[in-house]
Amino acid sequence: MAKSSKSSASSRTTRTERQKVVEQMRARQKAAERRRGGIIVAVCVLVAVGIIVAAAWGPVVDHFRTSKYSGKPLARIGAPAGACQKTTTKPANGNQQHIPDGSPVSYPDSPPAFGEHYIDPDPMARKFYTSQDRPALGTLVHNEEHGYTILWYDDSVAGDDNQMSQIRAIADKFSGTTDLRHKFKAVPWTKDDGKPFPDGQHIAFTHWSVGGTANAAAGQAKQVGVWQYCSSVSGAALQTFMSDYPYTDSPEPNGM
Repeated sequence: MAKSSKSSASSRTTRTERQKVVEQMRARQKAAERRRGGIIVAVCVLVAVGIIVAAAWGPVVDHFRTSKYSGKPLARIGAPAGACQKTTTKPANGNQQHIPDGSPVSYPDSPPAFGEHYIDPDPMARKFYTSQDRPALGTLVHNEEHGYTILWYDDSVAGDDNQMSQIRAIADKFSGTTDLRHKFKAVPWTKDDGKPFPDGQHIAFTHWSVGGTANAAAGQAKQVGVWQYCSSVSGAALQTFMSDYPYTDSPEPNGM
């Protein structure tokens, strides 16, 4: 009987030691899981903070880049007017020729200044776009029919922070929706849109003209597309262009 008691006691001791080992292993496992969970939470927090900072950083940088132009008149932003070539024109067509939004449409000019277009123009409130959010060409041509001047910039300018700041600053000069003289948009022209601008130029101004406000009642007979190409951004040239071809000199000047 004594041996049996000793054996039972030894067995209980062994089980107790095993339980201790198991509990220690479980405790270590839980501690490791808590550490992993803490690391995952910390990484998620850092990623979230990074996303927030990245989202906020762009507008902050843009603000500082464009703020230096806020007190400057349009004509003093960018290069002198000599950076731009003389304006060119060609007979226009497509007045009131609407096609369903999203329909295939091809324009022979880079960029287009007239032609058939989508049903709805882009609202006046937005003045600056990048390749990530630019309206379709068919939409922008409708804006031109309503008297908008469009500044187009190519991929090389899109990669130039200084010129992009100048374009943003120029767009800011035309903010608002109440003054129709501010019918202006700055948009990208990408390699997917069509051929590069001629003569190695990187900026283009376009306007859909009725051939002067005196010809407003002449229908499409005297309508022309107007282009001016520039080697770099020039607020001075744009100011003259928009003075020579105001929104009133367009097929539908009262359209928004």
